[in-house]
Amino acid sequence: MGDSNAALPRIGIDRMGYYAPPTVQTSAYIAEASGIPIEVIEKKFGIKQRHKAGPTEQVSDLGVKACLNALGDFDPAKLDLVVYCGSEYKDYYLFNVAACVAKRIGAVNANAFEIHNLCSAGVWSLKILKSMMQVDPELRNVLLFTASKETDVVDLTNQRTRFMFNFGDGAAAALLKRDADKNIILETKMITDGGFAADVAVYGVGSKNWDGLDTLDRTQRSLDVADPASMKERLDPISMGNFVSVVEDAAAKSGYAGKIDFLAPIFMKSSILDGILQKLGLGPEQTYVLEDFGHCQSADAYIALIEGEKSGRLKPGDLAVMFGAGTGYTWAATAVKWGPVKG
Repeated sequence: MGDSNAALPRIGIDRMGYYAPPTVQTSAYIAEASGIPIEVIEKKFGIKQRHKAGPTEQVSDLGVKACLNALGDFDPAKLDLVVYCGSEYKDYYLFNVAACVAKRIGAVNANAFEIHNLCSAGVWSLKILKSMMQVDPELRNVLLFTASKETDVVDLTNQRTRFMFNFGDGAAAALLKRDADKNIILETKMITDGGFAADVAVYGVGSKNWDGLDTLDRTQRSLDVADPASMKERLDPISMGNFVSVVEDAAAKSGYAGKIDFLAPIFMKSSILDGILQKLGLGPEQTYVLEDFGHCQSADAYIALIEGEKSGRLKPGDLAVMFGAGTGYTWAATAVKWGPVKG
């Protein structure tokens, strides 16, 4: 069992790191600001605290810190490519944060580009970069990073966006290596339903509203939901099934049907994660809940892998499946064979 493309070079996650700003906003803070009881915030929303970047700490700053934490003693001059897969809310409108971070970390020989697919981009990007690295021998060391400061654009007084009240700031990075000897990236599965494409957006910013930017108020530059009741009515019947489907299919495509050992999830409501674990026949000890981080966009699954390994829940030889979902709506999962390659 294993990667169906066994004849191609193995691509693996050589090292990872994340950065969470030191300032936190507790469940009590979120409850007071939103008017939602703290019991609901902690039990239903599943969050104890979220990290909050400072006003002068930008998305590029978060990315630089996560990248340097991931690289450790690895020489950034040896990087061939730096790729960003995080929030589209960045330091500036229409701004290449991948190139900015590559420059700042000293990746002097690397090209840089960005992948955007909202909160599923971190999972899906592994497929893209794995494929590129397998066919291009010049890509031996690739740094993938993600960052989010979306607490800026979530209004805790807007009840239409209450499912976003768990958003937290943070960043993560992973060094991918060609001809890897550990943590091999296997197969990926995605499901897309474009019927949800316009349900969530910052509706006041974009080509539709260019002439109105001079009168833009804060509510128009925050994330919003056009019709929460309609979105919930359409999303609830399919979301858990799609999560389970992409996780199972990523494992099966990798040759490990029914043999999942660890789930590295996007942050989600406790009831949804519990339901997914139950349908997959897994227990709570086979995942890592990000209740002390909040939802850090595409960084979630990487933080879960790092903390899962630290806690002893993710062990060498395990089949780990990273999964997430992005408004739009896309559900995605990627399987990783954790630990050293045997044989």
